[in-house]
Amino acid sequence: MMAAGLATLVSAQPVSAQDDVPDTRQLPPQAYNGYLEQHTVPLWEGDVPNAQGEGFRDVPTLTIYPPGQQPNGTAVIIAPGGAYQVLSDNIEGRQIANWFNTRGVVAFVLKYRLGPDYPMPVPLEDAQRAMRWVRAHAEEFSIDPDRVGMAGFSAGGHLAALAGTRFDQGEADADDPVERQRSQPDFLVLGYPALVMFSDPKSRIDYCQLMGIDECDQAWRDRYRPERQVNQDTPPTFIYQTTNDELVPPQGSVDFYTALVNAHVPAEMHLFGNGPHGSGLGMGDVALDSWTTLLDQWLRGRGLYQPMTPKDS
Repeated sequence: MMAAGLATLVSAQPVSAQDDVPDTRQLPPQAYNGYLEQHTVPLWEGDVPNAQGEGFRDVPTLTIYPPGQQPNGTAVIIAPGGAYQVLSDNIEGRQIANWFNTRGVVAFVLKYRLGPDYPMPVPLEDAQRAMRWVRAHAEEFSIDPDRVGMAGFSAGGHLAALAGTRFDQGEADADDPVERQRSQPDFLVLGYPALVMFSDPKSRIDYCQLMGIDECDQAWRDRYRPERQVNQDTPPTFIYQTTNDELVPPQGSVDFYTALVNAHVPAEMHLFGNGPHGSGLGMGDVALDSWTTLLDQWLRGRGLYQPMTPKDS
């Protein structure tokens, strides 16, 4: 079985890893599908920082999935994987959003910039902007700005872990109200995260090799190794991966979990024995399907399904 994350390494599509959906690259950056309640917004109004053009690949967006019930105040930004080359936006995007929706969580699927034209730190800047955007629009979506998390899978898991370890509190005097918001996630959910992309130059998923970057010194690599950035302010984290993941070695998850524990950050990791990379919600596997049950329990235990308490005016 060719896992979604592995397939992205050879996919010819520039962004979406799907083969069964219409090509939407010609749609405007903001579109609304009333039938599916699908609403896509650009992260920046007007000029996009560091953009190489104005096409589909150049405009980072959030696609909003509201729950089919009263929102409970929690929101999650979802970063699909794809080796920073494409995005597995179905298995690791839409399906994940729908799962969170059934629990009253407002979900946002992030289309971040990627590929050789947009090397680090551009994807991280898009993730940070997404966190700020959701907080700036929290009231609009009945979201508690202190209950905004990030979930990521494969390379998206690496991006989410970076967002959780490299953040700021915003610029209080910024002209753009979005930039006044903090970029720190309040919780992290990492599915088979590709946390070794910057630590092992010999790996088949080494970031520098994938992007064709000839010069990658150790200091630059360390900047994008989340386990090197963990401290007591890193948000509570849930991690899931398999031991025999054929693409992403689980050692990256183990190292990140160890760093969290050493920093006294609440963390939970589930390392299953068998299962392919890119399994999304479990793909019907009798063991892997249970990971979302474990996540559900973890989210409940942290009070993230509780109705939002009105704040004093």
